[in-house]
Amino acid sequence: MPLTTALPDRCDHVMTRLEYSAKDQSSALKPPPDAAGVIETQGLNLYYGTFHALIGVTIKIQPRRITSIIGPSGCGKSTLLRTFNRMNDLIEGIQITGNVIVEGANIYAPGCSIEQLRKRVGMVFQRPNPFPLTVFENVAFGPRVHKMAGRGELMGIVEQSLRAVLLWDSLKDRLHRSALELSLEEKQRLCIARAIAAKPEILLMDEPCSALDPIATARVEELMTGLKSRFTIVIVTHNMQQAARISDDTGFMLLGELIEFGDTDQVFTAPRNEKTEQYITGRFG
Repeated sequence: MPLTTALPDRCDHVMTRLEYSAKDQSSALKPPPDAAGVIETQGLNLYYGTFHALIGVTIKIQPRRITSIIGPSGCGKSTLLRTFNRMNDLIEGIQITGNVIVEGANIYAPGCSIEQLRKRVGMVFQRPNPFPLTVFENVAFGPRVHKMAGRGELMGIVEQSLRAVLLWDSLKDRLHRSALELSLEEKQRLCIARAIAAKPEILLMDEPCSALDPIATARVEELMTGLKSRFTIVIVTHNMQQAARISDDTGFMLLGELIEFGDTDQVFTAPRNEKTEQYITGRFG
């Protein structure tokens, strides 16, 4: 039975993006399939010692879109995400073959500046991790490190970044209080503000809502949808409803392989691979 017919009965917990008319975009706004990606991998393999964690992954991520990477635990989603700004370099015994191209440059080529790469490719982690500093110093951290602004310009950057994540009004009188005093949702929004203060082109988000309650999750999802007009966003999520709600493109990973990648509507309503159908209809994972 085709998945488009079976989906409502067999997978009630998966919500198709047809329910979210506010996200609908004209097909004319979608880049053609052969358009250059802002991130591309070509035959990417990654080993943790002898363990083959990523197997021949080839993907092309388009700019100014939200791309979700889904799949069961341990399938390589976060490992793939961390290759895009070389966070895996911090793990001993890593070996990588293949290419990772970010904005036209192979980031694993000799001479690549990791500092400049991580300025262009920001990261938001699963649990909010504000520094034990004030709200102001958290947001100003990146611009200070990268010498992007003089002392007199930092306040403008902090305000702009907090406004982007809808925190300015609530925190403008608490800028010099510890960031550790904030609520969990405010901490995650602050971490997003800290990431965008360095003016990256790409935002990587590793399960950014997993520690949040449903109401806070909805607000952070709304924030991500608003930010995609300025940033390319790649999100790893276990929450298939979340992927269906907010993403333009979705990749399904299984045991280190990218099984399927395409427009989110297509992946969720008419997957090309039987394993994808089995996963999103709840038969495993």
